[in-house]
Amino acid sequence: MRHLVLLIVLFIAGRSRSRGEDAARCVIIAVPEFSREETIIQHDLHGRVAHLLATAILRGDYAPETTLPREAELMESFGVSRTVLREALRTLTSKGLVESRPKVGTRVRPRAAWNLLDADLLDWYSRVAPPMAFALKLQEMREMIEPYAAGLAARAHTGETLRLVEDAHAAMAAAQNVDEWVRADLRFHLSVLNACCNELLLPLGALIERTLEAQLRLNAKRADVFNASLAEHTAVFGAIKARDAQAAHRAMAELLGTTRGRIES
Repeated sequence: MRHLVLLIVLFIAGRSRSRGEDAARCVIIAVPEFSREETIIQHDLHGRVAHLLATAILRGDYAPETTLPREAELMESFGVSRTVLREALRTLTSKGLVESRPKVGTRVRPRAAWNLLDADLLDWYSRVAPPMAFALKLQEMREMIEPYAAGLAARAHTGETLRLVEDAHAAMAAAQNVDEWVRADLRFHLSVLNACCNELLLPLGALIERTLEAQLRLNAKRADVFNASLAEHTAVFGAIKARDAQAAHRAMAELLGTTRGRIES
């Protein structure tokens, strides 16, 4: 591994006993230099290696039930130590991507074992999966959950959780561009989940937040105007506010039906 010599001058406050003047010391530190297509961040090497290796697996570079290259090869490929590599592999093991076997090495687990409900893994997968296929899978997940969540929010919301939905809806109505619209739209859907007052649903919002934002941005750009679905969101909000669970369920289902149409168009 090549090294970049970095001079760091450390000024140490204090008086020299012999001369009574400020003293300074110069320390020379050797810092690893990585010259690669994707720069490895020094302060989080194992996290970066985990990301790159997971992306390679999710992309299909290493097929399920095959063995990864030997540690020495991976260390050379990523330019990291054995300690860093093993920490990265432990991260991937915890996410269900790989498993280590004595005298066999590290193997990629079957796809059914991958924990795609892990926020990092879902985000990485969304970046390498075929865009249309992934968008439709995310849409199917939303169609199973969000209409029911809207109905539950209509029955269970409190004054505080309803205010969050109302604020998000108002921000959507006031949006002047795609970026403002997408931020408000994301807030709206997450606040509906929050209004269910079911703590088991809250992690779901955090899980899909990054991928949902990307889908909402795509939908806004495909529409004739970025705020084309404002009326549908208004219908959802109105039904939740009126505590009409059936209407809220129906309005959210109709909203998601429009979303599916844009994805498939």
